[in-house]
Amino acid sequence: MLLALDIGNTEITVGLFRGAELDEHWRLTTSPGRTPDEWGSAIGGFLLAAGRSPNEVRAVCLASVAPSITQALMAGIARVTGCNGVQINARSALPVALDVDEPLSVGADRIVNALAAVELFRRDTIVVDFGTATTFDCVTAEGRFLGGVIMPGLRTAADQLTQRTAKLPATELRAPARVIGRRTEECIQAGVLFGAADAVDGLVRRIRAEWPGGREPGVVATGGLAPLVAPLCASIEATDPDLTLRGLHLAAGHLGLEW
Repeated sequence: MLLALDIGNTEITVGLFRGAELDEHWRLTTSPGRTPDEWGSAIGGFLLAAGRSPNEVRAVCLASVAPSITQALMAGIARVTGCNGVQINARSALPVALDVDEPLSVGADRIVNALAAVELFRRDTIVVDFGTATTFDCVTAEGRFLGGVIMPGLRTAADQLTQRTAKLPATELRAPARVIGRRTEECIQAGVLFGAADAVDGLVRRIRAEWPGGREPGVVATGGLAPLVAPLCASIEATDPDLTLRGLHLAAGHLGLEW
């Protein structure tokens, strides 16, 4: 089996693939203080709870934007499964051409998002990934990564709003029934969620206006908050919260891993 990990600044998404199928997936908090033994125990516990032995894992592939925890996490997984993880980066031999000014600075998560879009949708695509940051990854059907946009994520914006204002309470992120809030909580929810949705639609419109070749790209949403925000956006055509994990699965195949 293949263990795929998307290591973000706030959360780590873990997927277990049996062949081509995503068999299980879990989320962990990104905790810089954990030791390799603690990471190994957490991952091993998830596997055992799902009725899987860590010995069934034959390959590990990961994308990380949190280097401070990556080595400890990889060491912990290696102790539990016996597999050394393969880390995706801009130098990985994948069928995605990074046509940007600084290709080595492109995040691994954005690279695997682009790969998933190329191979699963086979058309020009904008991948909107709702994570700690909201990223827009622009890739052509031929696998040319054009760059994109990075804006603050929903939780980042909401946390900054409530932490820096004395009288605004911490608020659950869910779509309110109306835009004009009648309580402070509703006002924050409308501002964060409807504001984010309209920002996405506006940026997609601007990206499409600049798209090369006169083609109109499709738009797919991913990330843990995608099911919450995507229904509020007019421009998003499809949602797959596990798209990054699927991209890691595809990357592992291109890199010759066997599971």
